[in-house]
Amino acid sequence: MIQLNYRDARPIYEQVKDGLRHLVVTGALQAGDKLPSVRALATSLAINPNTIQRAYESLEQEGYLYTVAGKGSFAAPQADVNATRRERLLKDFDASAAELLFLGMTAGELARRLDEAAALQAAREERKP
Repeated sequence: MIQLNYRDARPIYEQVKDGLRHLVVTGALQAGDKLPSVRALATSLAINPNTIQRAYESLEQEGYLYTVAGKGSFAAPQADVNATRRERLLKDFDASAAELLFLGMTAGELARRLDEAAALQAAREERKP
């Protein structure tokens, strides 16, 4: 389900959060699917339950999951999440592009990078069954 890399510079809760986000975004967890309990996931990953709780709370704030008191946490419908995530990523992209332009990269070089990323994504999509 989720792989932790103890050599990764990112904190464990971010790795858990990214792993769960990936499962939701790729459709491995469908809207309404129940996530493992904090205790169960902490036990399976051999980490502190507070770490899992922190990741769940962060994902809930981002809209990737929702919690029902006494029932657990569930994957959220993606329509709202995708729009919010897209908006946040575009703001990050704009800031990064502005900084790269400031550092001397040309608009053409940025456009080529974007074209390369689009080509890689298209190739990945073709490989899917």
